[in-house]
Amino acid sequence: QVQLVESGGGFVQPGGSLRLSCTVSGRTFGRNAVAWFRQPPGKDREFVAAITWIGSSTYYADSVKGRFTISRDFAKNTVYLQMNSLKPEDTAAYYCAAETRGNLRLAGEYAYWGQGTQVTVSS
Repeated sequence: QVQLVESGGGFVQPGGSLRLSCTVSGRTFGRNAVAWFRQPPGKDREFVAAITWIGSSTYYADSVKGRFTISRDFAKNTVYLQMNSLKPEDTAAYYCAAETRGNLRLAGEYAYWGQGTQVTVSS
């Protein structure tokens, strides 16, 4: 079993920054990647970024490339999502997910999910 706990969401004005954290606990065998997804109000969950646990390869959605950075801290078992130059369209509930069965960008491929943290970007 793997548990994920997100934190760091909040309210920010356009152009501002936030850093989300996802702390992963439980068994580590089979944990191959951790990703961030988001779900805007009334829309489907969408891929934001992913990082592989071995090698730290990173992947981003085109909509956040150049603005968001995903990273991980082995010692703390934590994955971060640094979000800069935030826009109103970044408003969503953000979820971290772990252990993909295949495609890093597909929500349905992940076995474990956190409870989510809300990010609101508004003036």
